[in-house]
Amino acid sequence: MGLKSFLLRPYARKVVRDIRHNANQAIQCQMDIFAGLIRKGQGTHFGVAHRFDKIQNVSDFQALVSIRDYEDLIPYIAQIKEGKKNVLWPGIPTYFAKTSGTTSGTKYIPMTAVSTPHHVATARNSVFNYMIETGKTRFLDGKLLYLSGTPELSQTAGIPTGRLSGIVNHQVPSYLKSNKLPSYRVNCIDAWEEKVAAIVDESHQLDVRLVGGIPPWVQMYFEALLDFTGKTMIKEVFPNLSLFVYGGVNYEPYRSKLEQLMGSSIDSIETFPASEGFFAFQDKHPHQGLLLNVSAGMFYEFVPLAEVGLANPSRLTLAEVELEKQYALVVSSNAGLWAYNIGDTVEFVSLDPPRLIVSGRIKHFISAFGEHVIGKEVEMAMLQATELLDLKLVEFTVAPQVTPKEGLPHHEWLVEFAEDPADPDVVEVALDQALQAQNIYYQDLIEGSILRPAKLTLLPRHSFRRYMHSIGKLGGQNKVPRLSNDRKIAEVLRSYL
Repeated sequence: MGLKSFLLRPYARKVVRDIRHNANQAIQCQMDIFAGLIRKGQGTHFGVAHRFDKIQNVSDFQALVSIRDYEDLIPYIAQIKEGKKNVLWPGIPTYFAKTSGTTSGTKYIPMTAVSTPHHVATARNSVFNYMIETGKTRFLDGKLLYLSGTPELSQTAGIPTGRLSGIVNHQVPSYLKSNKLPSYRVNCIDAWEEKVAAIVDESHQLDVRLVGGIPPWVQMYFEALLDFTGKTMIKEVFPNLSLFVYGGVNYEPYRSKLEQLMGSSIDSIETFPASEGFFAFQDKHPHQGLLLNVSAGMFYEFVPLAEVGLANPSRLTLAEVELEKQYALVVSSNAGLWAYNIGDTVEFVSLDPPRLIVSGRIKHFISAFGEHVIGKEVEMAMLQATELLDLKLVEFTVAPQVTPKEGLPHHEWLVEFAEDPADPDVVEVALDQALQAQNIYYQDLIEGSILRPAKLTLLPRHSFRRYMHSIGKLGGQNKVPRLSNDRKIAEVLRSYL
């Protein structure tokens, strides 16, 4: 055990004791946070307009404050940009987290002096929890490399503005700054391919022990590293690499390819961060879902997926949710978000303590024929097919084909493998059968000859990188949508054939 890990271990134990205490009193923690949020929000413009002074309980809040998307938040963000104080939260935001929206263009998500520290603390907590759970600490004595967005910030009405990962770069605890990679200079490179090349050059001779980032972009870094060094596996470059921290997408479809690049399997920690808050992290090793972050200034509501979009949907508290049901996640927070639909769907795998999995995005689904296929289902189908056929995935997305030139409508799987399968027809069958097992409505459409079985389209290498580059979202925290209800992405990808 090195000096840094030795010194941090007692602090980590205390942090983990607090995590477990709060998790065991999750419902009470949530009610305490709710009361505190309403109290702090009473004097804001939003609180006055929504009669926070009349709110005595959650039912009162739900009657007075409807669920909102970013479009509903825009008038309040505009007031903040005009220099007004106490709009959504007392004072003004410390930062704006800048993120891409699907219908409203660029989003400006407020981060306050009390909400921002929770982003960093929860990331730290996930690592400390891993240390105490597993007893493994040596990774802290080497370099910690995180692939993230640029830390350079712009100004929006005097408020520092940037990508969440860039903002968090400014909040890294002093005791970890000497371990952190890439350097500030390299991290400020905007062009992703150039940035990856610079990270490779900076890191290839160092003792990297932890790598963090979204799996497809980590894969890109690993491939560039092997090309640069001439080695055959990452373990030859970083013999002490022992931990992978990721979030944003499911690791499992990528695991086989990444482990091939690394030369072995390594431990991993899954996290659930977003600009709106750091919602959950993996607290058990091996994996048993993500522990909901119940004591970080956020109050959660859960809307049954079937009721999303209704005028008056059910809004369940943590005390009311059930296992193995799909919910849209709604959050009110000390960042000044009130009944905000973050766009992700979750499913609980444990209630005491509350653990969940991220099952998809509300706007990312296929229901061209009423099948309502979601992200979790296509990811599970892909995982089962790749494991069955020993295939190594690079990336994929799924789209409906409603008006094919011939034959019945179908789902088209656009897939990039590390090596094309010898028999694509076998892959098609495996994907389709796995999806039918996941979704009974899809199965009924196939059996009723409304749809033909899935069609596989194999894409050339780097097709998804080309696509993400074409829309200005290559690298960083950007993710390829797993599926969509139209063919906008599919047609761009098909143009690379």
